[in-house]
Amino acid sequence: MIYNRLSKYLLIIVLGSTFLSCKTSLMKESSAQVLADRNADMSTKHLMMRIKEIPKTGYAFGHQDATAYGMGWKNNGNDHRSDVHDVTGDFPGVYGFELGHLELGHTQNLDTVNFKLMGNLIKKAHKNGGIITLSWHPDNPVTLKSAWDPSPAVSEVLQGGALHPKFRSWLIKVADFMKSLKSDSGKPIPVVFRPYHEMNGSWFWWGHGNCTPEEFKRLWIETFEFLTINNNVHNLLYCYSTDAIKDEGEYLKFYPGDEYVDILGIDLYHKNSTEEYIQLLNNNLNILAKIAKKKKKPYAMTEGGLNMVTVDNWWTEVLDKNIADKGISWALFWRNAWPNHYYVPFKGQKSSPDFIKFQKLPNVLFLKKLKKIN
Repeated sequence: MIYNRLSKYLLIIVLGSTFLSCKTSLMKESSAQVLADRNADMSTKHLMMRIKEIPKTGYAFGHQDATAYGMGWKNNGNDHRSDVHDVTGDFPGVYGFELGHLELGHTQNLDTVNFKLMGNLIKKAHKNGGIITLSWHPDNPVTLKSAWDPSPAVSEVLQGGALHPKFRSWLIKVADFMKSLKSDSGKPIPVVFRPYHEMNGSWFWWGHGNCTPEEFKRLWIETFEFLTINNNVHNLLYCYSTDAIKDEGEYLKFYPGDEYVDILGIDLYHKNSTEEYIQLLNNNLNILAKIAKKKKKPYAMTEGGLNMVTVDNWWTEVLDKNIADKGISWALFWRNAWPNHYYVPFKGQKSSPDFIKFQKLPNVLFLKKLKKIN
């Protein structure tokens, strides 16, 4: 009996020391991370380490505005739910939020999410072990129309341009919001910042045909330097993400340089036939993997999905079978906005049974699995 007790104590000591050594090595790895922002805080370095660890297990599942609203409901400040949780009993591992209209001083973003509520939802997601990504669709500073107004504007907001002071005042609002993101203990909450995305398309004022590649690169670099140097924002990982591409050259055409980017991303939506989407996933993610390997950076499918999920087994047969072996850190699906515009199932939606199978796959990391990578 004494022998059995001694054996149990020894086992506890061994397991405890193993856990501590593992934690020590993880913390050591975090401190060694070299990021675009050389003054990034430790929480941001730790986030980068987590992102790099994810592909060793699988990939994380993400959803835009997951806890802000869904089909038939909107968060009133007291709720903690999502359509994803309603269907699977688990939350996304990656939470996407949008900053558009923050630059205008509005209380809510362009998708009617209150910024104070957003901050609280980000805090909750971070506390629970989730990863946060923030996109930004600033209005066209020349026409004051939406980001989707392609009227040229980049040259006007760059240093020396007539609207440079105005755009800097917009960036100060972004900086203030980023710095306001704090944990319960007062530490900065790290986020993946993904501005000026899909620049190889022509639908945004910062996109192809509406500015030159050199102007775009200057816009990115000036934004990076203004946030990190002028405003001491040090809780961001910078993600460069294009729309679908034909080749490596198209992906890198607007690329500002390794020293200004932490993560590589690509947005891949299912717009045409299923066969075409399968080919698109494989071609584009293979190209992205090749670029990321050369640059030694993690990479992700930063947006994607099939509107209204019209294929019953889309999650397991179309999506997972064609992205599981690509080395991505996460795949984020767009928002559930209206009855004809949603990208993840809600209760009763016809792909729900397949979505539950998808969530249970060992390589697909919803929140419960993702938070173990810490």
